Amino acid sequence: MRKLVYYIGISLDGRIAGPGGEFDFYPQGDPQQAAAYSAWVNALYPETIPTAFRAAAGVADAPNRRFDTVVMGRGTYRPALDNGITSPYAHLRQYVVSSTLKPDTDPAVTVVPGDPLALVRELKNEAGTGLDIWLCGGGRLAGTLLPEIDELLIKTYPVIAGTGVAMVDGSFDPTAFDVAERTAFPNGVTFTRLTRR
Repeated sequence: MRKLVYYIGISLDGRIAGPGGEFDFYPQGDPQQAAAYSAWVNALYPETIPTAFRAAAGVADAPNRRFDTVVMGRGTYRPALDNGITSPYAHLRQYVVSSTLKPDTDPAVTVVPGDPLALVRELKNEAGTGLDIWLCGGGRLAGTLLPEIDELLIKTYPVIAGTGVAMVDGSFDPTAFDVAERTAFPNGVTFTRLTRR
């Protein structure tokens, strides 16, 4: 069965974005450190680079290594739309969970107005490439999908946001995960992979 993997960047206080949806406050370190960190992450997960930036990141022709499908909420999809990009991950099957977006936003994007849990359960049971499903964000969607999240890939940046969008915004539901690996980088970023206990 395919896994639902929540791959996300967070602040030290667990924020995936600021109160206005901003995510440009994550410190990257000096250019050499940032380049080394990006090269490491991009080699593992090239498909998580938006299509428009794949060439600049050096992964234009890289095959999908871990994911063939992306699921995101409207807030995560909104920055692409605001920049005139209706299909931000054209190299993946794209699902946007939203009750307000028009279903014909882009033919390559499936807008899901209803139950995201049913969607994910259906996707997990599909036969196919053997690649997993990337939960791209946001926090409310992650809260709804928590029962189906199998793995966490967390990039923790050395900054406190103070307020903003929580990594998981749902009801009280303590859910244990085990640390499978952790890598620290000279720019202060820590990458942690956790699996559901």
